[in-house]
Amino acid sequence: MDIIFGTFATDELKLVHHRAKRRGLQHNFEINPRDPKPGEAVMLSVTTGPDFNPETVIACYTTDGSLPVTERDTAHNGSIIVFNRDSIEWDSFVWGYVQHWSATLPPQPDGTLVRYQISGWNSDTPEHYADNPDSKLAAEAAAAAFFAEQTLPDNHYSMDAGQTPRTFAYHVDTYTPPAWAYDAIIYQIFVDRFYPGNGKSWLQTAELDGICGGTLWGVVEKLDYIAELGANCIWLSPTWVSPSHHGYDALDYQQTEPRLGGDEALRGLINAAHERGIRVLLDLVCNHVSNKHPIFLSALNDPASPYRDWFYFDTTRKFGYRAFFDVKTMPELNLANPETREWMLDIARYWLEEFDIDGYRLDYANGPGPEFWAEFQKACKAIKPDSLCFGEIIDAPDAVQAYQGVLDGCLDFHLSDAIRRTFGWQSMSLADLDTFRERHAACFDQHTFIMPTFLDNHDMDRLIYVAGGHQAALMAAAEYQMQLPSPPIIYYGTEVGLSQEHSTRDGFGQHISRTPMLWGDEQDQQLLAFYKALIQQRKQAVLMGR
Repeated sequence: MDIIFGTFATDELKLVHHRAKRRGLQHNFEINPRDPKPGEAVMLSVTTGPDFNPETVIACYTTDGSLPVTERDTAHNGSIIVFNRDSIEWDSFVWGYVQHWSATLPPQPDGTLVRYQISGWNSDTPEHYADNPDSKLAAEAAAAAFFAEQTLPDNHYSMDAGQTPRTFAYHVDTYTPPAWAYDAIIYQIFVDRFYPGNGKSWLQTAELDGICGGTLWGVVEKLDYIAELGANCIWLSPTWVSPSHHGYDALDYQQTEPRLGGDEALRGLINAAHERGIRVLLDLVCNHVSNKHPIFLSALNDPASPYRDWFYFDTTRKFGYRAFFDVKTMPELNLANPETREWMLDIARYWLEEFDIDGYRLDYANGPGPEFWAEFQKACKAIKPDSLCFGEIIDAPDAVQAYQGVLDGCLDFHLSDAIRRTFGWQSMSLADLDTFRERHAACFDQHTFIMPTFLDNHDMDRLIYVAGGHQAALMAAAEYQMQLPSPPIIYYGTEVGLSQEHSTRDGFGQHISRTPMLWGDEQDQQLLAFYKALIQQRKQAVLMGR
């Protein structure tokens, strides 16, 4: 399995996921239907583990945009419904009985944002809220300890009596992914590694964790190349002000990184791309910011700062605050805070409205969770109804299902992993790949939830490297990908044989697969011609209705 599946890297880590989700009071956004339409009732499901035996489980909900507030069975804001205990099952992996509960929320009209909290208690215990323990935090802590070769604490998935209530949310609507997205050929560009432009040379090509010198002006100069390849959509790596080469640690969401060309270059790129019929997606990180961001520095250095509650400060944490997989430079935002959430929604609105971008690829979307994306999607569709928002969710398929209805789609890590196993690692047969694909597709409605596929990306080894440099393996994988119904993503350079010197799995870091793009005579012209032909065949098949 690729390193990208870090929280599932070992059987022990898979057990952490399972056990955390079978202890305490767990909801994990289990609703039915997944994408509620106007007039449809919604069933909520929860489980209670062997460590929690409530007499009562309730949900308090609001439909006016306000936050629900409860204390035991009294609603201080909102209405209450009571859960029924449906069944009990034995779970050997937690060595105890797990109870299943359900309750039904009444139908709502189009445009309603439903917010709710779930809690349970008995006469001997305080009120506990779902999801407690937090399975995502447990998995992240376990993965961080594993990769640091540390022992995981025994209490990593114990219930927290002082837990802050989690507010879940869904939006009642008739949103569908934009029609253009179904026919998209997406070209992923890591801006610093694509092309310097303006006659400039690479600043350097050896230290891949540093700045190499690609710019947005360079992308503008290569738009004709992208159009001739056949791509009709580009996904740019983060373009906001950032201290890093990758940009996933933003310092300022209101400006484009000057090193990349600033706002002028981004506007120029979007206009030039649109003139060629090419859509432009930005890569937005809502989960965390740079630890050098002015807002975080204010919160860190001043306990009375108005931004203090925008983050998770905790003296038991390694750095005194919650950070993305314990990376000190990436403090997590508290998007449960209404001010923080509205700040991030305003950022999303701004770039859609002022720059006419076509949507977002959403980094680590599993961090904020479905409740945030329900509001995010509503905000984006209000500005640009045909915008596309799809998430990066590296989790089990049952967890990905929770994002149906709150996002237009998600990157299909599991099908892409199966393709890499088949054509790259050669550890999976083509017949097994087809079986997996058929079953996988049956679990998602791809008419309403788009799942773009990819052979490689900026966080994993390139497929041609995994395949030992064999062009035939890459060509076979590309042919398979281009015949799938989901939009294909091409990671810059894959179409011309761009590889790498070392593996991300050998301790060199994920940046090792971000080699500067090959141009001119360095490109594999045979492979490039093959890709162009595949894309044209795919477009022709679309025109003929497949």
